[in-house]
Amino acid sequence: MARVNISKKHPDVYKKVAELSKAAEEAALAAGLGPRLIELVKIRVSQMNGCAFCCRLHTRDALKFGETADRLAVLPVWWESQYFSSTEQAALGLAEEATRLPGRTDRQWDSDALTEEQVSAVTWIALVMNTWNRVAVLSEYRVAP
Repeated sequence: MARVNISKKHPDVYKKVAELSKAAEEAALAAGLGPRLIELVKIRVSQMNGCAFCCRLHTRDALKFGETADRLAVLPVWWESQYFSSTEQAALGLAEEATRLPGRTDRQWDSDALTEEQVSAVTWIALVMNTWNRVAVLSEYRVAP
């Protein structure tokens, strides 16, 4: 049996996820995280989840917010570059942790670089992005050139 596009089968649930996504983004902005960083988190989570649809969508959005091709090129290995600020590194590390859900881990991100409000906001962005990735991958959203 072919995959089912769950966003079309249950559009009311899809709308609720969109509302949650908007609320998470508003919380991140209110916590002082800029739109470029929010898009970087969304892209990194999407890369980890193998969601081509969301990678393309949020890369385009990041570029609109002034992100550079160089930074996007090294995003999959952000920890090896000097392109990202301590706040960006902390947000990316936290997003990876929220995506992997390890049982027990040594924190791979600098908790002092983010406020509690920012930690909460980045976590929500990552959790919502994980949901979007699963909707797109499991529904087999097509990504054509």
